[in-house]
Amino acid sequence: MSEAVRIGLLGSGTVGGALRKLLVERGAAIEAACGRPIRVSGILRRSEGDFDSILNDSDLIVELIGGVDDARRYVLEALGQGRHVVTANKQLVARHGDELFDAARAAGVQLRYEAAVAGAIPVVRLLQEALAATEITKVAGIVNGTTNFILTEMARTRASYADALARAQQLGFAEADPTEDVNGADAAAKMAILARLAFHSPVNLADVSYEGIERVVAADIAYGAELGLTLKLLGVAERVGDALSVRVFPCFLYPGHPLAPLPGAFNAITVESPEITEITISGPGAGGIETASAVLGDILSIVSGSAPVPAPRGRIEISNHVESSYYLHLEVADVPGVLAAVATVLGRSGISVKSVVQRGLGDDARMEMVMHSAPETAFAAALAELADLDFMRSRPRAIRVLEEEFVS
Repeated sequence: MSEAVRIGLLGSGTVGGALRKLLVERGAAIEAACGRPIRVSGILRRSEGDFDSILNDSDLIVELIGGVDDARRYVLEALGQGRHVVTANKQLVARHGDELFDAARAAGVQLRYEAAVAGAIPVVRLLQEALAATEITKVAGIVNGTTNFILTEMARTRASYADALARAQQLGFAEADPTEDVNGADAAAKMAILARLAFHSPVNLADVSYEGIERVVAADIAYGAELGLTLKLLGVAERVGDALSVRVFPCFLYPGHPLAPLPGAFNAITVESPEITEITISGPGAGGIETASAVLGDILSIVSGSAPVPAPRGRIEISNHVESSYYLHLEVADVPGVLAAVATVLGRSGISVKSVVQRGLGDDARMEMVMHSAPETAFAAALAELADLDFMRSRPRAIRVLEEEFVS
C-alpha cells in the first residue's frame, strides 16, 4: 500500500465529523481515485490539540474552524510551511483572499475552497478548471439556501417574512441568529469569491454591495406572481463596459430564467459567456455531508496533482453604475391624475413603464408597475421624488427585475 496522505484537521464540528466519516466509508474509492490512502493524523478542537504538532505531522491542512482571525493565522502558517490547504471558510477567502493566494503561490502549494461557496455544487472547479480560458461575461446565483427557503415559503403560503423565518429556524434551515444570511452578507462573501474566479481579478468583500430580504413584503411576492415573476435573493457579478459590478439584491425573475424555479434551500449558479450562452448548476448549498463532500473533492484534487493557484490577470475597476428593470408598488390616494403624475416623474428621469396594474378604491387604492431597464441612479432619483408626492399614502416599494430569459 502506498504511503498515506496525512490530514491535519482544524475543527471537528458538523462538517469535520462528516468528513472523517466519508474518509472511512469511502476509503477504498478514495485510494482508487488518487492512488494513496488518506487518513486524519491530528485534530485541533477548541479544548484539544496543538496546532504546531498537527502541522508537523501533516501533509495537508483542512481548515473547518470558522471565524476569521485564528483561521487566517493557521492557514498562513500552514501555507508558509509548505502545506496544501483546503478550507470551507467563505469569510476568510472573501476578506483575505489576496494575502492567502499570494502565500500559496510563493510556497508553491495549493489553496482549495470549493466548499466555501455553494456546498456540494462544484462551481469553483467549473470556473477554475473547465472554464479557465473562457470569456465569462456574467455569473449570477442563488447562493444562500436560508433566504431561498424563506422566499419560497412566503410565495407558497403567503406567510409574512417573520413567520417564514421562524419556519426556517424550526426546520434547521436558518440559524438562531440569521443576520448574515437575511441581510445578504453571506451571499456577498460568496459572490466576491466567484467574481475573483470568473474574471481573474482581485475582488474582496468590501467591493461587493449587498442588501437582504428583511423588508420584503408577502403582498409584493403575490403581486409579482400575478405578473409571472418569482422573487429570489440574487448575487450577480458582471462586466459593465470595462468595469466589474458585484452585487447582492432581491430580484424578480421571469419564468424563462433558469434560476426562477429553484425551490427551498437549494443553491444554483448560472455562468454566461458568448461561447457557451449559459451553464446552470444546482444542488444543496449547505449541510454537513454535502459540505464535507466538497472538501473531500478538494483533497482529492490536491493529492492527484491538479493545477496550482492561478495568478490574477490584472485588476478590473469595480463599478455599480448599472442598469436594471424594477417592480414598483405605490399606495396612493384615490384621486384623478395619479397615474399621469407618476408617469411624469418617471419620464423626467428617462424611465418608461412596461406594464401597470391599478387595484382597489378609496383607502385601498394602489398601483403595481414594471419598468423597462434604466440606470439605477436615475430610478433612485425618481423613487425619491415619488415619495414626496402629496397623494402617496406610504413610501414606494421597489424590487429589481431581471429581464433576462433563456428559451431553448
